Amino acid sequence: MDSVCEDGLNGELESIGLSLLWFILAGGLEIGGGYLLWLWLKEGQPGWMGLLGAGLLAVYGIVPTLQPGHFGRIYAAYGGVFILLSMLWGWQIDRVIPDRLDLLGAVVILVGVLLIMYAPRG
Repeated sequence: MDSVCEDGLNGELESIGLSLLWFILAGGLEIGGGYLLWLWLKEGQPGWMGLLGAGLLAVYGIVPTLQPGHFGRIYAAYGGVFILLSMLWGWQIDRVIPDRLDLLGAVVILVGVLLIMYAPRG
């Protein structure tokens, strides 16, 4: 399979969909793992939460290697996805509602991610 990053929008939709799923999985593992460590260290939750969080973070480290493309481009785009997923996590789990500037920033970030990963190169 050719790299989605190299093929741009000419790549197959399945490749783009799979790439987006890898980003979402990586984000869920990183944010979920970090959140469990936060609960353990900062809010006095049981140690098993910290261990589970550390395990999720270890698996997170593997998931980006499943992405097609180059390391720098994948991690740059993932940074944007991480920000978006963190905002969603805060909204749904911590009940912190994003304001209009948060939402505007999210749109700008999403456009950046789409350009980095899927814009035609040539």
